[in-house]
Amino acid sequence: VQLQASGGGLVQAGGSLRLSCAASGRTLSRYGMGWFRQVPGKEREFVAAISSNGGLTNYVDFVKGRFTISRDNARNTVYPQMDRVTPEDTAAYYCAAATRGPLAYRILREYDYWGQGTLVTVSS
Repeated sequence: VQLQASGGGLVQAGGSLRLSCAASGRTLSRYGMGWFRQVPGKEREFVAAISSNGGLTNYVDFVKGRFTISRDNARNTVYPQMDRVTPEDTAAYYCAAATRGPLAYRILREYDYWGQGTLVTVSS
C-alpha cells in the first residue's frame, strides 16, 4: 500500500483545512485508517482514526469537536477536516493504514503503512 497525504499548508488560527490521504496499490476498504501528527523533538501522536466502513471514529481529546475524519472507499481516500485550528495544531500530519484489522485504532503500532506527511502551519 502506498499512501499519499496532501492538503497541508498555511492557515490562520480559527480557520479550516481539509487534508487527504489517497491510497494506491491496494484497496483501503478493509482497513482501519488513522492520522497522527508530529512536531520536531516530540513523538508522533495520535489525532484521529476511522474504521474500515466509516462507522466508528476515534479522536484525541484536543481535537474533539474541531476535527472530523471521514473516508470514501470508492475513491480509496480518507479525509480529516480540521476546523477552528489553533497554533498548537501546527505539525506534520501523517496518515496510516492498519492492514491487520478494520477498527479505528488509537495506537501507533497498530499501523503498518504510512504516508510521507503533510505540513500544517497555523498562524496566530
